Amino acid sequence: MNRSLCLFWLAMASLMASTALAWERGVVHRDHIEVELVAATTSVQPGGTVEIGLRLVPDPHWHTYWKNPGDSGLPTRLNWTLPEGASVSDIAWPYPEALAMGHLINYGYEGEHLLPVTLTVGEDVAPGDELTLRVAADWLVCEEVCIPGDAQLELVLPVNSDRPSPHPDHADLFEQSRQQHPRTVAWPAGFSIEGGQLSVQIEPDVDLPIDTLEVFVAADNFVEHAEFASVTGSNGQVLIAQALSAFRSGSPDTLPIVLVDREGERAWRLTAEPGALVSDGSLLAAGSQTGWLLAIVLALVGGILLNLMPCVFPVLSIKAMSLVSGAGHDQRGHGLAYTAGVLLSFGLLAGVLLALRAGGEAIGWGFQLQSPWFVGILVYVLFALGLSLSGLFDFGTRLMGMGQGLTEKSGLSGSFFTGILACVVASPCTAPFMGTALGVAVLMPWPMAMAVFLALGFGLALPMLALSFSPALARRMPRPGPWMDTFKQAMAFPLYLAVVWLLWVLARQTDANGMAAVLTGMVVLAFALWLGARRDKGPSLAIARHVTVGLSLVLAVAALGTANRFQHEPGEGPASAWWENYSPERLSELRADPEQAVLVNMTADWCVTCLVNERVALNTDAVRQAMADNGVVYVKGDWTRRDPAITEYLAEYGRNGVPLYVLYPHNGDQARVLPQVLTPSLVVQALERL
Repeated sequence: MNRSLCLFWLAMASLMASTALAWERGVVHRDHIEVELVAATTSVQPGGTVEIGLRLVPDPHWHTYWKNPGDSGLPTRLNWTLPEGASVSDIAWPYPEALAMGHLINYGYEGEHLLPVTLTVGEDVAPGDELTLRVAADWLVCEEVCIPGDAQLELVLPVNSDRPSPHPDHADLFEQSRQQHPRTVAWPAGFSIEGGQLSVQIEPDVDLPIDTLEVFVAADNFVEHAEFASVTGSNGQVLIAQALSAFRSGSPDTLPIVLVDREGERAWRLTAEPGALVSDGSLLAAGSQTGWLLAIVLALVGGILLNLMPCVFPVLSIKAMSLVSGAGHDQRGHGLAYTAGVLLSFGLLAGVLLALRAGGEAIGWGFQLQSPWFVGILVYVLFALGLSLSGLFDFGTRLMGMGQGLTEKSGLSGSFFTGILACVVASPCTAPFMGTALGVAVLMPWPMAMAVFLALGFGLALPMLALSFSPALARRMPRPGPWMDTFKQAMAFPLYLAVVWLLWVLARQTDANGMAAVLTGMVVLAFALWLGARRDKGPSLAIARHVTVGLSLVLAVAALGTANRFQHEPGEGPASAWWENYSPERLSELRADPEQAVLVNMTADWCVTCLVNERVALNTDAVRQAMADNGVVYVKGDWTRRDPAITEYLAEYGRNGVPLYVLYPHNGDQARVLPQVLTPSLVVQALERL
């Protein structure tokens, strides 16, 4: 039965009942159910407590619902009217049964059952008084059809100074309800949502029956109830996996879960935090099932693979110059300096990211390139380095450690600077294994998170560090000579291509006015660098030159400020005839159709890996035809500018950066996360397996 329709009928029933205010005592009969307000004892004491509850007895094969009703239905609701000074607790829900209704699974109760609460009596009542308790109850009772019902129930309890006696008719029912109430436990438990699946890791202090354990997630519309949870055990831990609901919106701060051992008539209620457990049982505030040590390993491998990503190509020219220029020299110091530059940069970048995340900012890996300010600065830096390699000025000869300066202190400074630049240029990328590690890290305690980010940086620096410590490589490198000048100038062109790419990113973040401002700033910067390399014939000219250079640099920075003024807010970009813009609402609408498959591509203009994947894999005739043949809607989310909705979506899959490719099959089957590096055949095969 449609839940909205259920709510409507319950509201109408409550409205009609409230107008009559016909309070009824004893057993009340309604369609296919009888209800009664009962107490565990025959009296109450002043200031004491007593269990009272709603007794429900549906007809055979009919049922009512638990607080999470499952795929359909509504939980029973109690609205109390109490004497002054009295109060009641929330319902102590007994653990439910999984009830099949066609292809749906509901959570509820068949047969006689009790929804108990604890009543606290005020101190101002006196022995001999009577306590009148009233409750407006409404429920949904279902078999193949569902019937909303309600009643205005009343119970009168005498006040007595003596200890209350168990009620002869209802004491056993309350005792049975206590046995069916899950025991609240504080077991370490963490949960994550990734790849369309809920994963829960628990470290219980009792032996749980893994093969027969039933799992009930108390959060409504969070998991696919018809796909029962799988339960496994390992090393004293229980691992639970269940498909996420297609109608889920967001992720809860905590996740209440009920575990039921029906054979042993035991049940436990626990609360899982967003995170994972490590071997000592301590909880990491992480967003993935990956443990801390595994996250470090993944980050290290991801950092090594980051050297192969297109994002890092622009800095390879500087690395190549460093290796070639150092032939015949001990390069271990330069490898260590380069590694130090990478680690320092990753540490600073991670610190800023974690601080902003802790302050509530919805940002992720590569966030700095969502700012026109930062993109403009990076344009200036790479443009200046390109001009240096082209020979416009002598800045790079010592700073980047070329020629004879390699063995000097300035050479080490150049290696350190190259490490910084490698981090800056590589940061927009997400290499294989890296996405999961960063998804864990951004929600870990900061010392652990920082260790993961530093492992990622060390992985990026490791190949260069290993080469610098390799005597065999040094012997194989060609000796420095006049040919190096030509090689140096050739290595400027990858940097110029990187500048073109960044200018394109900037154009997507601002408009033509912003682009013109940055291009003007580049001309002014080139003039300042050219003028700064000139030699003066007198002190007056030197002063004038320095002043002019200083003013030019100020004007270049001012041009960046002007460009930033033309920044526009994130919004829908121009959609194509064969793909749609992402929005949470549109994705939910598509996934609500069981016959519709969806491919989601989370991308950004500053992510070169994303652009390469689109060029060589997604934007191909073979993939387009496969989408058409298999009825797949292609949805793109643009994270070039900050978009909290996309940041939240990435977090749902344990990711903190782009690219992310998620394929939702037909019939609401479990979503599949595709690799971060795509090929046409890989995508076509995934589409054909729908």
